[in-house]
Amino acid sequence: MKQVDELDQLNRKSFIVTDPHPVRVLQFGEGNFLRAFVDWQFDKMNKLAEWNTGVVIVQPQPGGLVEKLNEQDGLYTVILEGIKDGKAMKEHTVVECVTRGINPYGSDFSEYEALSQKPELRFVVSNTTEAGIAYAPEDQLEDRPQKSFPGKLAAFLYKRFQFFGGDQSKGLVIIPCELIDRNGDALKEIVLKYADQWKLGAEFIAWLEESNTFCNSLVDRIVPGYPKDRIHEIQAELGYKDDLVVVGEQYHLWVIEGPQWLKEELPAHLAGLNVLIVDDMAPYRTRKVRILNGAHTALTPVAYLYGLDTVGQAVEHDIMGNFIQSLIREEIIPTLDSPEAELNVYADDVIERFRNPYVSHYVMSIALNSVSKFKTRNLPSLLQYVTQRKALPAKIVFSLASLLVFYRGDRNGESIALADEAEVLSTFGELWSKYDGTLAGAKQLTALVLGRQTWWGQDLNQIEGLAEQTAQHVYEITSRGMKETLDSLTGNSVPRA
Repeated sequence: MKQVDELDQLNRKSFIVTDPHPVRVLQFGEGNFLRAFVDWQFDKMNKLAEWNTGVVIVQPQPGGLVEKLNEQDGLYTVILEGIKDGKAMKEHTVVECVTRGINPYGSDFSEYEALSQKPELRFVVSNTTEAGIAYAPEDQLEDRPQKSFPGKLAAFLYKRFQFFGGDQSKGLVIIPCELIDRNGDALKEIVLKYADQWKLGAEFIAWLEESNTFCNSLVDRIVPGYPKDRIHEIQAELGYKDDLVVVGEQYHLWVIEGPQWLKEELPAHLAGLNVLIVDDMAPYRTRKVRILNGAHTALTPVAYLYGLDTVGQAVEHDIMGNFIQSLIREEIIPTLDSPEAELNVYADDVIERFRNPYVSHYVMSIALNSVSKFKTRNLPSLLQYVTQRKALPAKIVFSLASLLVFYRGDRNGESIALADEAEVLSTFGELWSKYDGTLAGAKQLTALVLGRQTWWGQDLNQIEGLAEQTAQHVYEITSRGMKETLDSLTGNSVPRA
């Protein structure tokens, strides 16, 4: 067997692949999830349903992976590990549908803009994190490019409208994958807002409304991402170098709320994919976001501060595992409208997926933009629980307190690589720099965080008892440590000598 440094780099010269497909998909986002979920499915449709579709990936931020993606000619390996048909299974495939990546923040901008003139272009997909579908009032039509993803999309669609003279057949199907409620509706609303702000005219607005289809969607696959801890072993097994390997679980589900004719244009059923085109995706979304994503976001700061690095370690740990199970069964499921038995079956599946023996799903990979994630995934359960029970959900409140401590950026003297909006990081940095370690200090910090309506959509200090309980946990975690505090909360503490 060759040594890793002797292996050929994966690209279209070293690897026999099909010729590039015509570009019919514009994708905003080059991260692990889109590549292991959406592009993996598009590749399946090309290979099994003769879809003949290429994808151009646009880097949504100045920093990203498209340079590395282009070095590999758009090729990369998806490794799926987990339970399939009741059996533990590991398999891999080289995804070939990506034709190239574009960084619009520089010399690639003209190439990016020229894509609007491609008559065969039909789809737009995106995943720019929950914070990505947001209005940036400073965006202008003349920017190269606009700061926000909706701003980029509005300008791109206007260029397409102009080039084709408002041809109704040149509209696009837009399927955002960001994990916010009714993501397609939210994206369309902001695009229309830019059309009005930039005074693009009634004809363009009518074309937006009548010729383009904005779909709400729900995505479901756990994607741990790049397997940094075993990449040399994997590359040796593959027999080539791939700097963009992405690992995901076997399970996948894509629910798209859209017109039934979309089944003909997106032939997922012919490739055996778990894609549902439905009239109402609300029940699927609520179940998934609250249970699977909610559990992920709730456990991340607790487990990491406890000293556990992966989701698997957390669910297998006696204390953390019980914490997660009770959070789901006692505090999330009771707030949902679907039949309890059905929700418990789904929860069983989620825990099994968390336990995936193949995957090291690092909790830090879930921690990106944790504040907006908590608002989307966990706050609705907390609010509904309070409304129904007239009490606070203890585990969710503890996870909220743990989130605040997580943003202190310290795990037992080790710096935490925090990743969030600059305003979130600067606010926490300032607040924690003033924290004096007292309960009064914890109360002050907590009240200021919970009162930030721009983060939570409301003043959380107005929820009876929440600020006091959260502050008490913040004080205990910072003074006693996460392990002793959680052990005490769950009744597993060992008395001090």
